[in-house]
Amino acid sequence: MTITKDIQYIGVNDHQIDLFEGQYIVPNGMAYNSYAILDEKIAIMDSVDKNFGTQWLENIQNTLGERKPDYLIVQHMEPDHSANIGLFMETYPEAVVVASNQAFAMMKRFFGTDYADRRMVVGEGHTLCLGKHTLTFVTAPMVHWPEVIVTYDSCDKVLFSADGFGKFGALDVEEDWACEARRYYIGIVGKFGAQVQALLKKAAALDIQTICPLHGPVLKENLGYYIDLYNTWSSYAVESEGVTIAYTSVYGNTKAAVELLAQKLEEKGCPKVAVNDLARCDMAEAVEDAFRYGKLVLATTTYNGDIFPFMKEFINHLTERNFQNRTVALMENGTWAPMAAKVMSKMLENSKNLSFTENSVKIMAALNDDSRAQIEALAEELCK
Repeated sequence: MTITKDIQYIGVNDHQIDLFEGQYIVPNGMAYNSYAILDEKIAIMDSVDKNFGTQWLENIQNTLGERKPDYLIVQHMEPDHSANIGLFMETYPEAVVVASNQAFAMMKRFFGTDYADRRMVVGEGHTLCLGKHTLTFVTAPMVHWPEVIVTYDSCDKVLFSADGFGKFGALDVEEDWACEARRYYIGIVGKFGAQVQALLKKAAALDIQTICPLHGPVLKENLGYYIDLYNTWSSYAVESEGVTIAYTSVYGNTKAAVELLAQKLEEKGCPKVAVNDLARCDMAEAVEDAFRYGKLVLATTTYNGDIFPFMKEFINHLTERNFQNRTVALMENGTWAPMAAKVMSKMLENSKNLSFTENSVKIMAALNDDSRAQIEALAEELCK
């Protein structure tokens, strides 16, 4: 794949993987992106996952021909991008590895060496001239690891964005960008919104015509669309109007209440109702919905004087990612001693800018006229 006249894609597609980072379902695989900048000096941008080292080296050799790379630029030390640093340095013994101080410290931990005699340490504003291409390095701490740098090529106006603007899915599969990019962002980077905002401010000062991420497609057109989404996600703003209902149900009574609420919301014209059975759905999809829409309904049973485990896990996913700026409604079911609403409220008490609905729903074992009336009132409030 040709990115520009001097920049070539040399990454790989992974259809062997089932869980990314050991937890995220990736039915369409993953792409581990790497790039070659061909100039008087040649720079390789990042490595790939350990299972694809041989293919990656073949891509480099096929792209470079008789030439040898001068630099390996390591923007991010997560193993899906750094695992083949050692293989590269053995294959090209005259090459220099370029990275941040923290990245070299991580190399020592991962590989037992920090390449003290073959390294270039870079930080904020440092540059590397390859000929007509001058690379400027921008620090991006905690997006989403502390050692991360991104790289700007002023010649071709390309931003190599590390894990920023990445998505799940291999490059040989056609799918909507926003859906899998949103799930990727919220799951992996979502905790670090403030740090992403800081990076976006730095990027705003650059003339960027192409974004080359470490996962997902190269972005060349309508960059404002992608940047605006990242600004929305990283500021924890509401992306779309709608209601997410996340629930657990033991014997079907809480499920029946949720289905009634969803029906009422749709009848009243709610623009979107996303219902997630937390015991059965992809948890990352449910978390994505909670961050995408402006209103969230949590419905669960009291369980061992607490809440059902899948709901506890779900709320933990939210709070770990700084869930905020939303309206929350609570539905609880408890046959003899309802505690779920109290527990859920407690778990969310440190979340910023949450407003709770005036109406809530309490089910005592199964729906009755009182709880149906409560559902009607809650649906009316949520649709205002």
